[in-house]
Amino acid sequence: MPDTPQTMPQIGDTAPEFYASSTNGTIHFPHDFMGKWVVFFSHPSDFTPVCTTEFIQFQHDINEFKKINTQLVGMSVGALSSHLGWLDAIEKMPNGAKITFPLIDDLNMHVAKLYGMIHPHVSDTHAVRSVFIIDSKSVIRAILIYPAILGRNIEEIKRMVTALQTADKFGVAIPANWTTGDDVLSPAPNTAVKMRKNKTPWFLTYKKLSKREIHAKIQNKTETKK
Repeated sequence: MPDTPQTMPQIGDTAPEFYASSTNGTIHFPHDFMGKWVVFFSHPSDFTPVCTTEFIQFQHDINEFKKINTQLVGMSVGALSSHLGWLDAIEKMPNGAKITFPLIDDLNMHVAKLYGMIHPHVSDTHAVRSVFIIDSKSVIRAILIYPAILGRNIEEIKRMVTALQTADKFGVAIPANWTTGDDVLSPAPNTAVKMRKNKTPWFLTYKKLSKREIHAKIQNKTETKK
C-alpha cells in the first residue's frame, strides 16, 4: 500500500490543535496564543547552520514582533534535551542571543505531519522548513516553504504580518513591494462618477495610509485577553 500523502492545512483553515513540550514548558497550540498573531516556523533538526542564523535574527527582532501583537513559536524535529543544548550554544556564541520564544519538541514528527511539513517521498526531515502566519482568531493567513539551504528573510515575515493586519483593520488590499506607509489599494469604485475621479485605471484605486495611522491601529493591541 502506498503511503498516505501528508495534507498541509490551507490558508483560511483553523490552525490544527496539538499539545507539545517546549523549551518554555507545555504548549496547547494554538489555544495558548488566542488574541495574538503567531509566526509558527519549523526546522529539520537542531544545530543546523541556516536555522541557527534564523533563530538569532528572530530573537533580535522579537520586540518588533511584540509591537504588532505577534508571538514567535519555533519547532524542530528533535528531543527537548537537544533543543536546550542548541539554545545554550546559540546564547554563548559571540553574535548569539538568549532565545526567549518557545521551541517545540517534535521528535516523533507528530506536529510536522499534522501540518503537512514532511513530503511523503522524502526519507529524511529536510522538507521541514515551513512558516505559518496565524491570526488572532487562530486562522492560517499565509504559508511559506523554504529549502534547507535558504535562510528566511525575517524582515519579509514582519512585513507580511503587518500587511495582513493592515488589510484587516482598514479593509484594503496590499500592492507589490508595499512597506508600512506606502499607498494601499481600496475597493474598486462602484459608480461612474467615482470611476472618473480615478487618475489610474478604474480597477486600480490607490489610497494613502500613513505609518502613524497603521501603528495606531495595529501596534500594542491585544484583541483578546486570556
